[in-house]
Amino acid sequence: MISLGKRAAGLRLERMQASPLWTEGGFRNQYPIPPGLRDTMAARPTLREFMFSEGRRVPQGLLPTVDPRERWARKPDSGLRATWLGHSSVLIEIDGLRVLTDPVWGPRASPSRLIGPKRFQKAPVRLSQLPPIDVVVISHDHYDHLDYPTIRQMAKTNIPFVTSLGVGAHLQAWGIAPERITELDWWQSHTVPGTELTIHAAPSQHFSGRSLKDRNATLWSSLVIESPRHRVFFSGDTGLTTEYTRIRERFGPFDLVMLEVGAFHPTWGDIHLGPENALKALDLLGGGAFLPVHWGTFNLAMHDWDAPAETLLALGPQHGAHLLMPRLGEPVEPAHGPLDAPWWRAVGVSQPVRSDATKEPGPAAQTPENLNPLLWPMD
Repeated sequence: MISLGKRAAGLRLERMQASPLWTEGGFRNQYPIPPGLRDTMAARPTLREFMFSEGRRVPQGLLPTVDPRERWARKPDSGLRATWLGHSSVLIEIDGLRVLTDPVWGPRASPSRLIGPKRFQKAPVRLSQLPPIDVVVISHDHYDHLDYPTIRQMAKTNIPFVTSLGVGAHLQAWGIAPERITELDWWQSHTVPGTELTIHAAPSQHFSGRSLKDRNATLWSSLVIESPRHRVFFSGDTGLTTEYTRIRERFGPFDLVMLEVGAFHPTWGDIHLGPENALKALDLLGGGAFLPVHWGTFNLAMHDWDAPAETLLALGPQHGAHLLMPRLGEPVEPAHGPLDAPWWRAVGVSQPVRSDATKEPGPAAQTPENLNPLLWPMD
């Protein structure tokens, strides 16, 4: 199945194997999991729960959206503007250039068009309606970040791609010319030709793979997008890591910080932030306007679809967080101040997730309802 992608070979594989992160046939996270980050006593979600569990895991109707095209036709006053387009896809306008993060327009976070997590909210604009893009950055190869139908459509353009080591094999298999692909190891950088825009790859605490046989065969990264006047941080997918302090020391301060907040679970604390750990990560990064991503599009975990937003709204003030929580398609400039009106409540609201409510009960009895626990989340 071509949507699974392709394994690296030849010179690409040799470069991957030269990375200090490569060991025993794959990449690894560099540092141990901090104590308490992953609840080892909680029961992992089961496949049955993913498929049939009750609750408010999807909204009751379509979310409010904004058509951004009129705003995109005018330059941002401050030189930096971001438009959340769903999940982890964000169009960043930075000093006259446009960067698109983890573009996913496909109907499912899956190799199949028939099964797998289906998006409950379409993108506010079609892919063909985007303005000219100067570079696409892709953090890692999971289906909700690297989307085959989207890449196939982008293969018809001349847009360059910057991504993590090994991911270029997928891109090339799907029609992206090799000269348009730049793959980075952690702490490596690439300046987009003809510009002063530099993309830096930085650590994250996650994993990779598009099938049961290629786990950690490609690298995962966070990304720093830097122009002469602005710096933007994009987490990709990650658990909480002390590496955020090093990232702040090397690249901070940040005008805009985009951190994943959705698809969290007590047993996934080492590979997904969730809203509470995202606020801790924001502190380690030194603050900056905080645009939460990785929510509001796919049902990839057990929590209510709007729990990340409600938790941020409740806990953000305790951290002094400058929250940017725009509607889908609503362009926002970090310099213009916070934006935290709870627009998502138009389709129903869940209760905020408190710190004492993030732990789940210990392992349950092995009944048909909780057999076959998933060894890792689907993203």
